[in-house]
This record gives sequence, structure tokens and C-alpha cells, in this order.
Amino acid sequence: MANKDYYEILGVSKDASDAEIKKAYRKLSKKYHPDINKAPDAEAKFKEITEAYEILGDPQKRSNYDQYGSAEGPQGFGGFGGGSSAGGFGGAGGGFGFDDIFSSFFGGGQQQSDPTAPRRGRDLQYQMTLQFEEAIFGKKTRIKYNREAECKTCDGSGAKPGTSPVTCSNCGGNGFVTVETNTPLGRMQSRQECPVCHGTGKEIKEKCPTCGGRGKVDERHEVEVTVPAGIEDGQQMRLQGQGEAGDNGGPYGDLYVVFEVRGSKDFQRDGATIYFKQPISFATAALGGHVQVKTVHGDVDLNIPAGTQTGTTFKLKGKGAPKLRGNGNGDERVTVTVQTPKSLNKAQKEALTEFAKASGETTGNGKGGNFFDKLKKR
Repeated sequence: MANKDYYEILGVSKDASDAEIKKAYRKLSKKYHPDINKAPDAEAKFKEITEAYEILGDPQKRSNYDQYGSAEGPQGFGGFGGGSSAGGFGGAGGGFGFDDIFSSFFGGGQQQSDPTAPRRGRDLQYQMTLQFEEAIFGKKTRIKYNREAECKTCDGSGAKPGTSPVTCSNCGGNGFVTVETNTPLGRMQSRQECPVCHGTGKEIKEKCPTCGGRGKVDERHEVEVTVPAGIEDGQQMRLQGQGEAGDNGGPYGDLYVVFEVRGSKDFQRDGATIYFKQPISFATAALGGHVQVKTVHGDVDLNIPAGTQTGTTFKLKGKGAPKLRGNGNGDERVTVTVQTPKSLNKAQKEALTEFAKASGETTGNGKGGNFFDKLKKR
């Protein structure tokens, strides 16, 4: 030990402060920890760094080392003391425990973040149910929901107006405290949330009468939502800043509105395309003609060519839903179904019988089968 220059190992000067020594150790131990650094000499280097900090991080051992070249003073070199192994995880007197090291390796632990730093509020979700036509054309509406908002009395500080929070006297503003426990392996240290400030790093001597020191209040919030034309079932939109209040002056979170679109008794929809089934008579299918067809934009006239078969699909351009991520509307696709009459009056029967004869068809109970049975098969 006497031959090692611990200041050189940590890369600090002999008059370095405790904070500078600790900072250097954090940086080097993270760099050379065997779980992170796979170099062959990483483990040996890590132990050497830990050994250096074990001495320089303890005021008494550092004083002995500076004066006598040994942490044990003039009596000789007695090792690390305090039951610690060479790895230094016992944290004897150094104030830097096992969880403190690993939290610096993997980004965990309260000591890695400032508890007084602004933090963004939570996001919220709201489900809105729309009728089929509302999703097609969009609408403006107002919604209400519960959220945590910044207390207006104390402006979110939690302190009584005219007063301010102060640095926590128990944790010094860190938001956590170090707890030592004795184990068979020596003294172990752990970091725990400060019981006084509950991790905030601040004490409120006189609490706000409105929020009781929380800095937030529960409110029934109302906001206007513009539903875009062409929205589809399951899609969502983000309303920035309409979530819950942040901490320490941090911004509000966002509100995500998720849409549920109800079905239609008349139409089916796939994106911007709308589908509709239109029944037509046998005469219209055979001779051709015009029929009025429903669309979400109102009834339109559809020309049916002579000889149209059941299942034929026609396209009504621009009569579908608005394109949410584009210009204009989609199309409506109309599929016609030729209806066979279930009952006929005398004149209809005679006319169709003559038609069947002219077509060489056998009607009634003749060998060729019923004319309408054949019509159904077409």
C-alpha cells in the first residue's frame, strides 16, 4: 500500500476536496467496473480504484495516509478495516455504499437526479364515442374529465402565500438519506427516500391552506375538442398540455383522446371508402334505368345499364369519407342486388309469361322449371 499513490490512481491533486474525490471515484468506477468493462485488466483496475477511494474517502484514513503513508497510521499497514473486502462494497466510513455504486452504473437511484428539478406531469387518456356520421364530418365538442391541476393559491409551491419551501434539513436537499446496517459481511449502506421531505428535497414549514402542501388540487377540467373529419375507430389525437400538472414548475402532461366509432345500419366503411348495398328490380336490371342511392352526402342518381347482374358494383366518385391524411373524399362503392318479386298480380304474371315464351323459357310446373327459379340462379 505504501508504494501506491492513491491521488494519482484517482487522478486528483493532494489538496482535492471530498466532493472532487468522490466525483473522480464515481467516474472511474463506472468506467472500469467488470460488469461494464470487459477488458482483461478491468477488474484489477476497479479494485485499485476502490482501494484508493477507501482510503481517501475516509477523513481519518486520508489523514494517516498523508502523514505516515499508511491508512493505519504509524502502527503499520492493517488493511482496509471495518470488515470490508478488497472490492470496497462494505463502504466502511466512506459514505459510498453498494447501491450507491450500482445506481451510478445503471442510472438508478435518487442521487442521480435533482429532486427539485422540474418534472413533466402525467399523460391522461379519454375515450370519446362518435356516431358514424360524426366521424365522417367531424365536429366540435367540449369534454370534461378529472385531473390534478396546479394549485392557484400557491402557484404549485405547496407553501402558504408569502412563504416559500426551504431546503430539507434532514437530507440537505438530496431527497434521500443513507442508512447503515451491520451484516456478517460488514456495514452495508442503502439509499432511502427522506422521511421528512418524501423525496422532494424541500420542507414546507407553512402549508398552503388550499392544497395542504401538495402544490396540486383535484379539478373537473373542461376542454374543447375539434374532431377531425374522417377520423376512424381506434385512432387517437393528442391535446398538448391538457394532462396533469407537473412538479416543481414542470409542464403539464398531455391528454390523448381515443375515438370509438359506432357502426351504421346503412353503410360499411374501410378508411375513406364507403360501401352500400342497393336493391333494384328485375325490370330495372333487365331494361336499365335510374335509381336513387344513399350516400353520406345525400341521395344521388345512379344509372343502371340494361342487363345489370346482381352483385355488380358501381363507384360513386368522391362520395366517401374525407381523407384524414390527404385532400378530398374517398369513393362510395354501390353493390346492386336484383330482387325477385315474391308475389305478382295478374298483369305482371301475363307480361312475364309472354317474356318467358319469347325467351324460349318454360314457366309454371313445366319441364324447364319455374321462370323465377331460373331468374334467382342468374
